Amino acid sequence: HKLWESNEFAVSCFKIIMYSIQVQYSHHVIQQILGHLDAHKKDSPRLRAGIVQVLLEAVAIAAKGSIGPTVLEVFNTLLKHLRLSVDFELGDRRGSTDGMNFTSSKESDEKIVQNAIIQTIGFFGSNLPDYQRSEIMMFIMGKVPVFGTSSHALDTSQLGDLGTKRIQIMLLRSLLMVTSGYKAKTIAAALPSPILDPLLSISLMEDSELRQLVLEILHNLIDRHDNRAKLRGIRIIPEVSDLKIKREKISKQDVSFMKKHGQQLYRHIYLGCKEEDNVQKNFELLYTALALLTIELANEEVVIDLIRLAIALQDMAIINEDNLPMFNRCGVMALVAAYLNFLSQMIAVPVLCQHVSKVIETRNVEASYFLPEVIFRDKCSLPKSLEKHEKDLFFLTNKIAESLGGSGYSVDRLSVPYVPQVTDEDRLSRRKSIVDTVSIQVDILTGTNTEDKINNAEEITFEALKKAIDNTGLEEQEKEKRRLVIEKFQKAPFEEIAAQCESKANMLHDKLAQILELTIRPPPSPSGTMAFSAGHTQYQSVPVYEMKFPDLCVY
Repeated sequence: HKLWESNEFAVSCFKIIMYSIQVQYSHHVIQQILGHLDAHKKDSPRLRAGIVQVLLEAVAIAAKGSIGPTVLEVFNTLLKHLRLSVDFELGDRRGSTDGMNFTSSKESDEKIVQNAIIQTIGFFGSNLPDYQRSEIMMFIMGKVPVFGTSSHALDTSQLGDLGTKRIQIMLLRSLLMVTSGYKAKTIAAALPSPILDPLLSISLMEDSELRQLVLEILHNLIDRHDNRAKLRGIRIIPEVSDLKIKREKISKQDVSFMKKHGQQLYRHIYLGCKEEDNVQKNFELLYTALALLTIELANEEVVIDLIRLAIALQDMAIINEDNLPMFNRCGVMALVAAYLNFLSQMIAVPVLCQHVSKVIETRNVEASYFLPEVIFRDKCSLPKSLEKHEKDLFFLTNKIAESLGGSGYSVDRLSVPYVPQVTDEDRLSRRKSIVDTVSIQVDILTGTNTEDKINNAEEITFEALKKAIDNTGLEEQEKEKRRLVIEKFQKAPFEEIAAQCESKANMLHDKLAQILELTIRPPPSPSGTMAFSAGHTQYQSVPVYEMKFPDLCVY
């Protein structure tokens, strides 16, 4: 029969069944539907989509009641079928080019199955009690394949890069639906390490859609007072008070969370702004993330850190060490303008509001492409460079420090530039592995030794003599570097210094381990070395007089 495919009849039947039985027995019906889905896992996509749709209607009725141990079983089965559907879709795509229309229709049918599964996961998860929803969030996050982590993730080794990306996107869409409307009492309960760490790792991946989903999930978890709708879009808000933002006093648990994980969040926002494939939506979501951090988690210390982050983003766009396109640089400048306008009105420091308003007014007249209303408009004319712009167009640290200092803020740390820490996440999340990097370095070193010897004798030219004479500039640069280092250790927060030292120690340890692995070989032993021949172990002894000892060991 084909009653599952046009599933109105099937849905009506199971609704009657679910409403006819007592709540405590509803999990038996769900188990039967799951079993039927497993039995027909290789059938047509429309049939599987029909079964999943019936399951959605069944769990919608059962979710409010007690369905016992079937909660994880439902999610586990659905995630397994999600992976199978992606596998079938990619298998059809990899098949022969004959019958292209048939293949494309089958692909679209598989997408119907995938969307039905995501809707079921999201609807079921969002209707669970908070304590169960938290477990399901960690369960789904643990299934997301993140390079180098999580042994419990869905196996995507046979799917390739495209299949892995599809699985990541669909699992994050499921997680986005589960987190919708979730309001934990503390941010630590909403973002425990098993969720936060892999989520932020995905935010470093070179795919704008994945990064957008991560930011939207963070918005759901951070926004506990339903302010996100009021912040939709990126714009200069004339009167933030008109938005009627809801907020409460920051709890001790939230203060503790920001001391522990604040640098981690700032770092990912900073790196997220540097991605070349960012589009308008990415900038809007990054702005909303900064605004929600300000509303939900910002005490005086966090406000200073967020301002340091905003100034660092402005400097990054001006200096452009990463060779970003002009649109991205102007987008970052617009993001900083919109955010500092919001922040200055939220903390209600009049002098700071005046400085921000003055810069925005000047930009409106002389450089409107630094404002979100203009840069994100179609066919916006872009400048050729940012180096020749006047200081009046930029937000100045000394002006901000003066305005906040007059209002009782501790502004010592504002003079310390924000620098994100390099951690293992960069290595795990990017496509190039550490082995590739080591092999490239070894190739470069071995291939350039002879050239170094040839070019060692530098030609004496006018330019070379000029560089040799002009040492004063270099000395001044060295002094400035030393001053910045001393100032950082005097004024930067302890957590930031500790994170930097820890990351440097980890990097040094990793490099040392690589060097030792490449260079150290076990010394010859008088007892001999093991050799395997024809399946038997043999020992080949080395006479002492043939062993080569280091000079220092010979008496």
